[in-house]
Amino acid sequence: MGTSIRGDKWIDLGNAVIARLETKGMKFEILVDPDKAADFKKGEAIDIRDVLTGYVIFEDAHRGKKAPEENLKAAFETDDVFTIASLIIKNGEVQLTAEQRKRMVEEKKKRIVYILARNSINPQTGLPHPPARIEAAMEEAKVSINPFRDEEEQAKEIVEVLKPILPIRMEITKIAVKVPPPYSAKAYSAVERFGRISKDEWGSDGSWIGVIEIPAGLRVEFIERVNEFTKGKAQVKIL
Repeated sequence: MGTSIRGDKWIDLGNAVIARLETKGMKFEILVDPDKAADFKKGEAIDIRDVLTGYVIFEDAHRGKKAPEENLKAAFETDDVFTIASLIIKNGEVQLTAEQRKRMVEEKKKRIVYILARNSINPQTGLPHPPARIEAAMEEAKVSINPFRDEEEQAKEIVEVLKPILPIRMEITKIAVKVPPPYSAKAYSAVERFGRISKDEWGSDGSWIGVIEIPAGLRVEFIERVNEFTKGKAQVKIL
């Protein structure tokens, strides 16, 4: 739990943490919600007012010392709290407690494992790796997770780190599908949730023909889904 000093008293800051930026030889700090600050830092559409736990720019938050107005204008060319707070979060560092960082890293790790399981395959078998196998390989490779960086970007980098340990490759698979007339009416909606439909046309007999681009890790699930709603009567071809 964070604390700060005002005069000779410690002030309880609840779950707030400090976001800090040093620029032009000066230090600026604000108090923020750690989870919302992390989302804001990676570009999610969050109102800066919801990220801040107080509308004050500090020179030293622990001592409760506000940054002089002239320092704000010299460093940021404005004294607007929300503009400056946005810059501090985006360009500075958010100070997390050990517990907060551990929790955020675990949450980010789960999302990265999901991305890898969904978007990659074992090139030796053409099949996706189970999430548990990917996670075990990440542990063996001692992969470091940044709680503030985009999980998609980290997943691409982690694939390269895992290759000496696990045969793995991220790729997109193109699959052609021909659905017979009795099931064609719901064909588009049934397959579009898996990826991008790059070809879509109707046959003269009322059948539906499409080509879909999907993450390689979803190949088996996709084929099973098509066979399920067509009772095995669809034609499926991996291109």
